Amino acid sequence: MIGLANLGDGQPRCYWHGGDPLYMSYHDKEWGRPQADDRLLFEKICLEGFQAGLSWLTILRKRENFRSRFDNFDIDRVAGYGGSKIEALLQNKGIVRHRRKIESVVNNARRACELREEWGSLAAYFWQYEPEEGDRPHRITYEVFRNLTQTPESKALSADLKRRGWSFVGPTTAYAFMQAVGLVNDHIEGCCVRDEIERSRQHFVRP
Repeated sequence: MIGLANLGDGQPRCYWHGGDPLYMSYHDKEWGRPQADDRLLFEKICLEGFQAGLSWLTILRKRENFRSRFDNFDIDRVAGYGGSKIEALLQNKGIVRHRRKIESVVNNARRACELREEWGSLAAYFWQYEPEEGDRPHRITYEVFRNLTQTPESKALSADLKRRGWSFVGPTTAYAFMQAVGLVNDHIEGCCVRDEIERSRQHFVRP
């Protein structure tokens, strides 16, 4: 089927993993699985911001370094970073050394603290943007997937985050985040984990 690749164990998977073992593991075990842990949600939206202009595989290969250097994306700790910490991060070759993106993570941590205070959790805030089933494509084919880069929900999420002072959260980044943390299931029809992930979404207790 178009959009699926049979590599390694012969199981049909979404083509984008490209046969890279790290990427295949991410595809199978993480991407699209519903997530309600605030730390992981914060990590994911930060890393999606770092991805801007880069490939996700580049970020994935550096993820453990990101976690180490950003205190495992502990929201309160990152919110307390000052100028000396930012300068130290800019010298670290294990992450993406982009000043505006690093500063964005610190800013977004502070905004996340505000959002958490208002909503009780980041999860409660983000999951309000889960689209209604009737607003989703009937089938996720290769062509549908290739054209799903923004949605009305991702545009609304992006606009609200920007209004709240977040940065590096454009509508495409917001949709990539929604795909990754299970607000939608965009595994292509026939993918070996699509049905499993759909079942996990059905049983997932929304915040």
